[in-house]
Amino acid sequence: MEGLSILGTAITPLISFNPLSGVMEIQGRSIPENADDFWFPILNWFESYLIKPAIKTTFKINLEYFDISSSKRILFLLNKLTEISENGFDVCVEWIYKKENEEMYEVGKDFDFMVKAPFKFQESDIIKT
Repeated sequence: MEGLSILGTAITPLISFNPLSGVMEIQGRSIPENADDFWFPILNWFESYLIKPAIKTTFKINLEYFDISSSKRILFLLNKLTEISENGFDVCVEWIYKKENEEMYEVGKDFDFMVKAPFKFQESDIIKT
């Protein structure tokens, strides 16, 4: 299976999904004009990954901001991690947020509450884009 790599823009995040290492990264801002057009190929790729995931899947989310339509797609991806875990694979979500961005920290805590995958919270001075 090929990896998935999408360069970030001012309104869409960088996507770097590596099926061999199991490291999945989403960085930047996610306020696409058409959420379905942006997120559909990502969700489709991840559905294929579920067939044969890496022994450990690490999902790194390093977003400074995202809109509600992106939130729904991110939550969908996070819920899929539960499926991977229930099939005996190791999963972890690394939620990276900027120190002064209390809102992003709280959103991460909300997702942590809704999703069965374990979360690690990492405070950062810099949001990578």
